Amino acid sequence: MSLRLRVTAAAALAVLAVLTAAGTALVLAQRATLTDQLDESLADRASAAVELTTEDVTVRLRPRDEVSATSATDGTLPDGRPARVVARPAGDATVVVTGSLEDVEDSVRALRNGLLLAVPVTTAVLAGLVWLLAGRVLRPVDRLRAEVDRISDQRLDRRVPEPATGDEIARLARTMNAMLDRLSDAAERQRSFVADAAHELRTPLARIRTQLEVDRAHPGTAEPAATSASVLAETERLQRLVDDLLLLARSDAGAGALRGAGPVDLDEVVAEQARGRPLVDCGAVLPVQVAGDRTQLERAVANVLDNAVRHARTRVTVALAEADAAAVLTVADDGPGIPAAARESIFERFGRIDPARAVDDGGAGLGLSIARDIAVRHGGRLVLDDDGTPGARFVFTFPLHTDGSAG
Repeated sequence: MSLRLRVTAAAALAVLAVLTAAGTALVLAQRATLTDQLDESLADRASAAVELTTEDVTVRLRPRDEVSATSATDGTLPDGRPARVVARPAGDATVVVTGSLEDVEDSVRALRNGLLLAVPVTTAVLAGLVWLLAGRVLRPVDRLRAEVDRISDQRLDRRVPEPATGDEIARLARTMNAMLDRLSDAAERQRSFVADAAHELRTPLARIRTQLEVDRAHPGTAEPAATSASVLAETERLQRLVDDLLLLARSDAGAGALRGAGPVDLDEVVAEQARGRPLVDCGAVLPVQVAGDRTQLERAVANVLDNAVRHARTRVTVALAEADAAAVLTVADDGPGIPAAARESIFERFGRIDPARAVDDGGAGLGLSIARDIAVRHGGRLVLDDDGTPGARFVFTFPLHTDGSAG
């Protein structure tokens, strides 16, 4: 059943129920009122009557002890017709007046028959009005449905019409357009991500193929050891890139949630990741324990350290301490720094300051994006802090581990 039909049916049933109940109450009220009026009329006649007999009203006397006060009950006339019987004490006797109920029954019957016709007709008329009004109200919804039906993954630029009424349907249209904006942005990011990923994968593959083709075309001048070392390096770069892409894909799919998060000694993680890296100074690292996934934290710290070592001239300074009930990890290098216009774009996927140099220096533009994603997933953040000193200064903030944060 369509919404229009359901609304009409519900309104018709509700009106029918209300009118039926009201009609029944009206019939009962009229019957009671007319009966009371007849009783009053008979009581007045009983007061004035001594001996009165007509076709519709009879008066008779009976012993006084049968009634003690005026009373009215249902009864019948001598010919069997329904009547009301009023008995009233009169000295040593009782005056009994009987009146026909035919007028009452005729009036009630006429009202009942009128309602039996009026209630269905009124319900039908109202159902028709509701049907027309529901169609008018739902017409914008049908237009929205038709427009949404024409939207596909290739036409995410289309938008549904927004009525100028400012009502619920207008708000629904605005909400749908906002959702389409988000879908369009997500689709554009996905297309850009796939294109960038394909480009990044193609570059090392092209190098590998070129070296192998050169050695095959000129076997006399080939250097197998050098080719093997170069191919191995490119393969390692491919593996790192694929791992990063898989990590981001799982994160986008909601599969990157923390599992078995517990207390992690962040100072130990920093020391392990700094070991063997040139230029890194961890003299300002203090013992701090955070709540999180150790493997993911290692990945985040390693990515930021890789970026700092890659761009530092002589030194990378790492500091870790507690501040404002949080763990603050700072990684600073003395390299060329990052322009103000690129302070947020470097955290985007495949975001680079100089795309031409990024491939040669080993970066694919995913490390900082992954590190920020891990920080956010741990309830923290990763920002580029401008403290006025040369180079770049990245600051992690993580919640400290407490007794209730593990799990």
